[in-house]
Amino acid sequence: MTLQANNVTSPLIIDFYHDAVCGWCYVMSPRLRQVAGELGIQIRHHTFVLQDSREQMVQVFGSMERAKSEILGHWEACAKQDDAQRINIEGMRTQSFEYPNGLASALACQAAHMLGEDIAHWDYFDAVQRAHLTENRNIGDAAVLTDIAVSLGFDRDAFTTAMISEDAAQRVQADRMQAMQLGIRSIPTLIVSSADKTTDPIRLQTTPAELLKSRLQDMMQAA
Repeated sequence: MTLQANNVTSPLIIDFYHDAVCGWCYVMSPRLRQVAGELGIQIRHHTFVLQDSREQMVQVFGSMERAKSEILGHWEACAKQDDAQRINIEGMRTQSFEYPNGLASALACQAAHMLGEDIAHWDYFDAVQRAHLTENRNIGDAAVLTDIAVSLGFDRDAFTTAMISEDAAQRVQADRMQAMQLGIRSIPTLIVSSADKTTDPIRLQTTPAELLKSRLQDMMQAA
């Protein structure tokens, strides 16, 4: 299993709220991974599903065809900001499957978390985003989600059992309720707080790596 650990030395903790179908999360995750590694900041991962069913997708966008068209328009904006130019818009445009909602991938991320905590959650989240936005695979398909897990070294049966468990579903719902209580309405959202809770938390969204590092260093000095 590909797990990346760092020595946590920072007085800060970041709660990272994300959805695997979100292009802006794909842009932000490697920046956060880089900066958190450099500064030794602990990252806690939370799934926040914007639409959790086909019916909700239709309600929001009007139809599944319109959903895909509008979301790929968002991809174009994300691609302009992606540091590594990984987003394959035309590849997704040619796929015949409907654009997936975020529930299945959120359950898979929670399964990874159950089996390997935050580090495994992050590795899996990045892998499922790569499958979605670069490889244009259908991450609404449970078999695809499981294959991604196996490629990272998870046991297939253990991952499948965790992904379909009531615990995974409850974790998705708990993260969603927590995000709503915090007033989070868009992703990615980073809630940056001091580990000793002596300073008020701040929230950040898609931020260039150098600016993110500068803001976090300022907070560390003040903590």
